[in-house]
Amino acid sequence: MLEAAADTYADEVEGDEPLLPARVHRPSDLMRLLVGALAIAVVLSIAAFAHGTTSGLEQDISKGTDEAPDLLIKFAGLASSIAVLLVPVAFAVERLIKRDGLRIADGVLAAVLAHGVTLATDLWVAQSAPTSIQEALTQPSPADIHALTDPVHGYLAPVIAYMTAVGMSRRPRWRVVLWVVLLLDAFAMLVTGYTTPFSIILTILIGWTVAYGTLYAVGSPNVRPTGQTLLAGLRRVGFHPVGAAREEAGGDTDSVDRGRRYFVTLEDGPPLDITVVDREQQAQGFFYRVWRRMTLRGITTRRSLQSLRQALEQEALLAYAAIAAGANAPKLIATSELGPDAVMLVYEHTGGRSLDSLPDDDITDALLHDTWCQVQALQSRRIAHRRLAGDAILVDRSGTVILSDLRGGEIAAGDVVLRMDIAQLLTTLGLRVGAERSVRSAVAVLGPDVIADCLPLLQPIALTRTTRGTLRRLARERAEREREAVLEASRAAKQERLEAAAADSRPPEATAPAAPPTAASEPTGTDHTHTGPEHAPDGTDHAPERASDGPRAVLDKLAAHERAERDEKAAKKAVRAERQAEKRALDDAMEEAREEDLLTQIRHQVLRIRPQAPVEPARLERIRPRTLISFIAGAIAAYFLLSQLTHFEFATLIEDPQWGWVAAAVLFSALSYFAAAMSLLGFVPERVPFLRTVGAQVAGSFVKLVAPAAVGGVALNTRFLQRAGVRPGLAVASVGASQLFGLGAHILLLLSFGYLTGTEKTPSLSPSRTVIAGLLTVAVLVLVVTSIPFLRKFVVTRVRSLFAGVVPRMLDVLQRPQKLVTGIGGMLLLTACFVMCLDASIRAFGDETTSLSLASVAVVFLAGNALGSAAPTPGGVGAVEATLTFGLIAVGLPKEVAAPAVLLYRLLTFWLPVLPGWLFFNHLTRKGAL
Repeated sequence: MLEAAADTYADEVEGDEPLLPARVHRPSDLMRLLVGALAIAVVLSIAAFAHGTTSGLEQDISKGTDEAPDLLIKFAGLASSIAVLLVPVAFAVERLIKRDGLRIADGVLAAVLAHGVTLATDLWVAQSAPTSIQEALTQPSPADIHALTDPVHGYLAPVIAYMTAVGMSRRPRWRVVLWVVLLLDAFAMLVTGYTTPFSIILTILIGWTVAYGTLYAVGSPNVRPTGQTLLAGLRRVGFHPVGAAREEAGGDTDSVDRGRRYFVTLEDGPPLDITVVDREQQAQGFFYRVWRRMTLRGITTRRSLQSLRQALEQEALLAYAAIAAGANAPKLIATSELGPDAVMLVYEHTGGRSLDSLPDDDITDALLHDTWCQVQALQSRRIAHRRLAGDAILVDRSGTVILSDLRGGEIAAGDVVLRMDIAQLLTTLGLRVGAERSVRSAVAVLGPDVIADCLPLLQPIALTRTTRGTLRRLARERAEREREAVLEASRAAKQERLEAAAADSRPPEATAPAAPPTAASEPTGTDHTHTGPEHAPDGTDHAPERASDGPRAVLDKLAAHERAERDEKAAKKAVRAERQAEKRALDDAMEEAREEDLLTQIRHQVLRIRPQAPVEPARLERIRPRTLISFIAGAIAAYFLLSQLTHFEFATLIEDPQWGWVAAAVLFSALSYFAAAMSLLGFVPERVPFLRTVGAQVAGSFVKLVAPAAVGGVALNTRFLQRAGVRPGLAVASVGASQLFGLGAHILLLLSFGYLTGTEKTPSLSPSRTVIAGLLTVAVLVLVVTSIPFLRKFVVTRVRSLFAGVVPRMLDVLQRPQKLVTGIGGMLLLTACFVMCLDASIRAFGDETTSLSLASVAVVFLAGNALGSAAPTPGGVGAVEATLTFGLIAVGLPKEVAAPAVLLYRLLTFWLPVLPGWLFFNHLTRKGAL
């Protein structure tokens, strides 16, 4: 009856759980794939560049194996040849008996792919690989001295891929058998001269890498245990379950990383809390843990690639250590494996609710005091919890606090980690009860000095992911409230001004008696219109008296004009005063509405108790984003530089040049940065320091290494102008105007010099065929773009957004002819500097018979620069060199002169400025200019 009831409920548990995918893509497989690919690249690099090392290694191995007994060699070769075929078959039979056919299918697919990769590698080594790689991976075959051995073993790599994909590495006995077979086979082949050490290493790496690439691409079979498996595992450790219920887990990474939890009722005892950890669940948050491990300094985190056995032992150790320290923690009473891919931990049922689910009224001072007492017990034994969030603090029915989720904790923790726990709990409690109560309860238990010491750790990076997310959400809500308060204050001030203006314009009430008419007054309605000269009642003409009114009228007009000017100035002054008053009102409203964030409130509460407490945040980041970008830029630069210089003989560059022309090329290269600064500042009406702009252009030489030339320069100049005080929208518009005008100038110069190049050797003024072909190509592209709706909409949208900001900026520049001349002159000077630098580089390696006209050099440079800007490689590496070299050869320059001239030009304009650019980049960044 018990078995039937258990099985029935197990079916309910299994059906009650969410549907699981048949296959999962594990991040660990992706990481192993990347590591394998990197290892293959390293092996090939060593084989290519360390020829002496590879030859010496092969000679040492050959001398050592010559003394091996012949009988041992024959036995090893025979045994390994048989075992290499039998071991995979035996393992496949064992898996099929256990109904694990999916793994066998994965292994066969990996073996097929590995065989294809080995064939491709053999073909590449035989036909296209450098000689040094061929010599490292092959040698004359003992059976035929005219033939070479295989670079990669076509049967060994598929076996390794198969055995890795089916999961043999997770089974110790089969793993030992596999390695014995591999070592015997490698030994036999090395001794008999049918392979080389690098060939063996490359074969193993190819099989290993292809296996994990296959597993990540197609996914691994999902082996998560079901409810039936869980109940069966409980019976194996002596329990008699009659029911189980899956607890709901949050969607955040921290919650998923804690494992799946079940509430299990027993036939003859109190209920249990079960935590199930499997390989798929264990991989949750893998990349986040790797990033935290890389970026946080002085802080140990649990291993990112942790086995199930290690995870089980760590959680069990922390559970026992916490109880031994006197803290209230769930009591671990049993552990067990649920097959090869999952484990379970059995705890006594604690019950209660988490701190997050408690109402605010239930969080009393006694509860806060008890929480800090539990943390104090852990810290007294140097135990760090590492995740004191609200859902890790449980409160049972009696009000006792229990600390759960110890899986990510740490024993023998350092001071920094222990203080991070205090900072985390201060924030967790502050989110529920406020900063004042949180700090007060902590000081009552741990003391003011301990709390004050944790202030440098009170920063978002030291908190858990869920806490940081909550703080960001509160910050957005706080900013929204501040904005609404400012808008409300603005509306109230505006309404008040309108009411005051209406009150001032209202006519005063007639409360005083009307004044009696005087001799100078006239009755209402009297017509003052005169059609002729005034006459006295007796008919006497008074025209002479009106003649004396002329000067008085002029004085009246002047007085009226002065009054109008005073009124206008008063009105402008009133408007300015009104605007200033409105700005002050908005500032006051912003100041009144501004709210401190929780971390700042906690700091202020601690400083009230310990004013001398350190408040400077501790440096927790090991790698800053800027440092990481600099490292990546350096690596990319080194890679491209080595790829450019691998096949070049430096003797030609050092011995042959005429150093006078080299000095001229250096001068033109240096002058180009001043021209670039002029071309930028010519489109910036605001005042920006010239020398600092020159420094920013030098810094752009470093930025080009991590982005295409057209992208890196735009981003750096925009950032520089914003830091110089130009508003973001205007900075973008200025750089856009400079780029737009530069594009137009570039096209005009290319057409002009191309026209001159086509006519300089002919008496007629007909343009060259190249120019005509270029114009026709442009025309065809324009027709294609305008005829396809998608492309037309794309171009129109981009052009409209460009002109929306650039055209008004151009109008501002056009009102300042001096700025416009500076911008245009800077662009022309920049092009001239580059053309002269390339021409000087050509003259440094050529003579009178190999010189080219400036028009031809300009065409080659403009074409190469255009292609370099369009190429996706940093700085146009590869595209610029190829275009310039082929272009110079096409216009009549010998290859022996074109190749070193282009290399010298690129060294002076791209590679050598990298170090000064890096120095200027760091200097301007420290100064706040970038």
